[in-house]
Order: sequence, then structure tokens, then C-alpha cells
Amino acid sequence: MSDLILHHYPTSPFSEKIRCVLGYKKLAWKSVIIPRIMPKPDVVALTGGHRRTPLLQIGADIYCDTALICDVLEHRQPTPSLYPRGTTGALRIIAQWADSALFWAAMGYCFSPAGAAYMFKDQSAEDAKAFAEDRGKMRAGGARMPAADAASAYKSYLRRIASMVDEQPFVMGSEPSLADFSCYHALWFTQRIPPLAGILDATPSLAAWMARMAAFGHGSMQESDAAAAIAEAAQARPAPVDKDVFQDDHGIALGSKVSITAESFGLEPTEGELVAATRTRYSLRRSDARAGTVHVHFPRIGFQLKAVKAA
Repeated sequence: MSDLILHHYPTSPFSEKIRCVLGYKKLAWKSVIIPRIMPKPDVVALTGGHRRTPLLQIGADIYCDTALICDVLEHRQPTPSLYPRGTTGALRIIAQWADSALFWAAMGYCFSPAGAAYMFKDQSAEDAKAFAEDRGKMRAGGARMPAADAASAYKSYLRRIASMVDEQPFVMGSEPSLADFSCYHALWFTQRIPPLAGILDATPSLAAWMARMAAFGHGSMQESDAAAAIAEAAQARPAPVDKDVFQDDHGIALGSKVSITAESFGLEPTEGELVAATRTRYSLRRSDARAGTVHVHFPRIGFQLKAVKAA
């Protein structure tokens, strides 16, 4: 069985979500640290364009977006489960809210002037400017939520989460679930910014819940690097894909040349041959001079599929 390789960087909130899932499931994994901003040539060698953090690599299979990565890890290690007691639908709805509305309110709050000053206090003005420009490009020019509005929304969202853990250890009851890991990572990021972390004080039950989440750790991590990961992809073959469950909502046949692009934030497309389109994910086959032939997988939710016209 091929190793789990997580391409991430330490301060990435979505990476922390996956690191905590790896800890909860007590999984061993290899760590490849990637740049926070473009250029990311080693990432692009594997994905063909998609650059959001993190990525999960298993041999010559590359999984994009934490929603899909969580499902892959659940399949790899079914127990303890991210979906206890038949609550899958509700958990996915909470996770989608947490990864979008909660996350963006938290980021709008955390990147207020006071938060940004703290985060970039040990970096040059040029580095801070480069980060801001990179994230602006990822938003395709769209504005970040104003800090005051973000703070108001974030306070409301924190109260909602707190109401779910006031009298029970985890968001959906006595067991941790996908909802916990999805809600946790934005709050974890806030907690790392002392000038702003006081926003959590108004909801004291969250402190105990966050301590329970942090206690899962990050599993068994082994340091690696991009060159080794790319070499591993080149030496492997992609796992077989499910071509029998083909959900065609676009009139695009398997074997067609297509592009897949995030609906928002990080709009760099990945092009390749559509080799699978199940109810929940798309899979593209593509080749790279260094990584060889890989399959790049995306969830349907949050991504757009388009045919690529022949030149």
C-alpha cells in the first residue's frame, strides 16, 4: 500500500484540518512542505494547475480539496469513523458551512490590520506584500470581507458552535466527527494570533472542545521533500478508477479532454483526460515530464467541469 503524502505548510488552516484527521485515525504519513505562495512548480507538476493547500498524494494519485481528502482517509482507515451513527448528510452540510462561511469570516477577522501586523512582524514588507498579492489573485480580484463585518459574523458563528459543545464533548454528540475537524481549523488559526485570540473568550466551552481536538495530535509524521514525492509518483501507476458509475451532467464523455477549476478561490485550471465522473468526484489523467502519468481527483461540489475544445 502506497504511503500517504501530505503536501502542506505549517500555518495552513486547511492543512491543520487534515493533520488532525490523520492524528484522530492514528495514521502514518509523509510531510512535504510547500510554499505559501506561487510559484509552486512541484505542486503544479503533480496537479497540472490546481495550487490550493493541502494536497494528498498516494502513489500516482493526487487528491485535491479537504472534503475529498477526508473521504479518502476514511476509506483508508474506516475506524474511528468521521461519520458516526448514520449522520453523514448532516455532517457534510455542517462541514460545507464551516469550510466556507465560517472560514471566510475567520479569515476576514484574522487578517484585520492588527492580525496582519502580528503575522508578518518578523517578515519583510516585500514578503507581506507578496502574500497579499498572491491571495488577491486567488480571489480573482474579489474583496475580502471587511474586518468589522467579519468580526460580527465570526462572533455569531462561534456562539453557534459553542451551543453545540456546551453540554456534550463534540459538535454532534459524544464522538468526534467530520463536523468537529471542519469547525476546528479556522478557530485553531485564530488561536495562533494572540492580539485577536480574545474573541474566543466569550465562548468558554470552545476552549475545552479545542483542547480535546488538539489532543488527537497529528499521527506519525515522517519528513520528506517534493523531489522524493514526485519520484514516487513517477514510479507508481494510478489506482484503477470506477468507470461503471458514470454520472454525466455535462454531456461530456469519458476520454474527453477537460478542465476542472474551483468555483471560487484558486482558479487555476487543471486540464487532462476525464477518466471517471462518479456521483461525488471527477478524475483526470494527465502526464508531466517529472511526475509521469498521474490521476488528479476533485470533488464535484465546489468545482466546475468544462470540455476543452481542440485547437
